[in-house]
Amino acid sequence: MQRLLSLATMIALGGGVWMFLSGGGLDQLAVDAGNSTAVQPAGTGTPGTWIPGSATPPNPPALPQATIANMPVTIGGAAPQGQDGLTIRIASFNIQVFGDKKLSDSRVAYTLAKIVQQFDVVAIQEIRTQNDRHMEDFVRLVNSAGARYDYDISPRLGNSKSTEQYAYVFNTEKIMIDRTSVYTLGDPNNLLHREPRVASFRTTVDADVAFTFTLVNVHTDPDEPMLTDELNVLGEVYRVVRRAGGNEDDVIMLGDFNADNVKMGKTRLGMIPDLKPLISGAGIFTNTAQTQLYDNLLIHSPSTTEYVGRSGVYNYAQPLNLTRAQAEMISDHFPVYAEFSAYERDYHGRIASRATTTAR
Repeated sequence: MQRLLSLATMIALGGGVWMFLSGGGLDQLAVDAGNSTAVQPAGTGTPGTWIPGSATPPNPPALPQATIANMPVTIGGAAPQGQDGLTIRIASFNIQVFGDKKLSDSRVAYTLAKIVQQFDVVAIQEIRTQNDRHMEDFVRLVNSAGARYDYDISPRLGNSKSTEQYAYVFNTEKIMIDRTSVYTLGDPNNLLHREPRVASFRTTVDADVAFTFTLVNVHTDPDEPMLTDELNVLGEVYRVVRRAGGNEDDVIMLGDFNADNVKMGKTRLGMIPDLKPLISGAGIFTNTAQTQLYDNLLIHSPSTTEYVGRSGVYNYAQPLNLTRAQAEMISDHFPVYAEFSAYERDYHGRIASRATTTAR
């Protein structure tokens, strides 16, 4: 842990971490941000890409009102209806051994595509394939009925032979990615089984009031003592990414933590002041067998006032009328999600305009 703390100190003092967001990335700290591959969403003239400081794309599509249909489990006190305005849904989904076999099974592949379409940004873990066109083919399937999703994918990562990739899949009608911000966090001392994937996004509403946020996609090693060690290290990872973002304080860490909120709370990650797991509570489970809470989204609650109070587990077996055996063919995890305002808000929950206010 001291080695990572020393690394964080050098980053903060030397200012090198700022290079992450300028597209360079220090070789020993960021693993080739240029390795991300994108597919142009079919039928759209505007890629789902945003460069900070650039003009908003001409005539961006209107952001439709979100629905919470088919969301069987909801946690937390929802904001009063009618006061949320336009919202987006951010999700995390560990798709168990997501490789060529699953994509070649049309029933499984189409079900996965339908699940992804329920959300506006999905952080995916456990992609295992040597096929470099895997995510391109999957997103093409997601878009086959007229949707407009794009993606980012990480290099292959991991300390075992079964390396994995992270991905972000996002709806370009509602979300734009800053591709200069994308990087895989460096881990020269091998403190993590898989280095997190980091990317910044914003909504497609007017640029002056759009909600901007950074996602940190993680997948821990489930075996002890590595799991506890990783959760401790992820506490420093969260701090490093937040410092790297400059004025961006909406940093959301999400993924398969292989730990519930109680276990997480006993580690350095869970001890960060005001860092809140959005999936918690007795009887809330995220695995398909409904026995464990592994997956989560973490927000710094005083900063991320855009969270509207709705989060939960998408038990896709219910709306799709699947048996447990059929659900487990899709994955051994259910997606977890949270809902956020499409508009940047200040600490009082009011819409904040960058044209008239300073950074929060």
